[in-house]
Amino acid sequence: MKKMLFSSALAALALAAPVAAFAQPIPAAAIMIVDRDRIAQECNACKAASTTLQGMIASAQQRQQQLSQPLQTEGQAIQQAAAAAQKMPAGAAKTAADRQVQARAQAYQQRAQQAEQELQGLDQNIQSTRAHVTQQIIDKLNPIIVNVMRTRGASIAIDSDATLAHSPGIDVTNDVLAQFNTQVTSLSVTPMPQQAQPAPSTPGR
Repeated sequence: MKKMLFSSALAALALAAPVAAFAQPIPAAAIMIVDRDRIAQECNACKAASTTLQGMIASAQQRQQQLSQPLQTEGQAIQQAAAAAQKMPAGAAKTAADRQVQARAQAYQQRAQQAEQELQGLDQNIQSTRAHVTQQIIDKLNPIIVNVMRTRGASIAIDSDATLAHSPGIDVTNDVLAQFNTQVTSLSVTPMPQQAQPAPSTPGR
């Protein structure tokens, strides 16, 4: 009976040993706060990229006005011509007027579609460029944050947007911003690079 109890005790110790070995206390986490939105607004390269983007937006808006004003004028003229044709008595003159209105309406619709396509292209270019700038900021910012973590002895970095309140003493945004300005002097203000399409496979290979 004693042998059985002794064996049971050994088994219990064998099960408890790994738990005791891994149940080590976790060191207190040193947290630092980074305001990434502020860095994206205030970094030198970011401000230069933002200025370029604003110029692209202003140019697109100007182009929209250039395209829309003639179309609006032509649309009103077509409506007036259509109303005049409707008041004409039936006959060859009315038929000719109707055909002329129809031809102008078709040409107007085609120009309107072309203008819409052009403006959509400009908007897509701006959106892609903005996304590219943002991606560059994120890619270049993360290693800098890790470097500041090591310098400050922090084990966790949290974006300020994810906090309800924090002590100013753990906010290292100024440190990160200073390093970003030193390491990143410019950002590419171009659309997102297109991924290379895989070459089509050759049948039989």
